[in-house]
Parts: sequence; C-alpha cells; structure tokens
Amino acid sequence: MLARIFITPKRGVLDPQGKAISSSLHSLGFGEVSDVRMGKYLEVQLDAAAGRESAAERVKSMCERLLANGVIEDFRFELSDGPAPGGGATHEKEKRA
Repeated sequence: MLARIFITPKRGVLDPQGKAISSSLHSLGFGEVSDVRMGKYLEVQLDAAAGRESAAERVKSMCERLLANGVIEDFRFELSDGPAPGGGATHEKEKRA
C-alpha cells in the first residue's frame, strides 16, 4: 500500500520559501502567479497486510509525531493499493537535434 503525504504551511503562517519562489516567478515573467505555498511531499510504502483502516491510523500517527510540525503545518494523505509507480511523476525536456 502506498501513502502519499502532503505537508503544507498553515494559512497565516509566514512562508518565506513560497514568497521567494513567487517573486522569482514574477521576475521570470510569470505575472499570473498570485501566491505560492512551499510544502513537502512524501511517498511511504506500507505493508498492506494490516488493512486500510489500520494503515490510515498509522500514517496519521506518523504525520502527527514526526513528519509534520502541528504548530505551523497541516497535512493530508491518500492511500492507494500497490507500489509507487516508477518513483513518481517526472517531466523530461524535449530533446532537440
């Protein structure tokens, strides 16, 4: 079983990385960007033998105890059956001759 975990700064918490990214995007001509929030994404492979409900409880505990700082970060997660597909999504640049 695969847990996809998304950790983001809570609304109202200063996000200096997000502000720096937003400013850089504007400098590069992406004026349509109105806000950027920088977070973390994790993929955790779990033994599926314990069941989906138990896995959800364990992932929630992982987030609360270690992965997310509850004072300044929110988290959410998704569970899916099977292993991580090839290490996540990638984007390759078009090769030019």
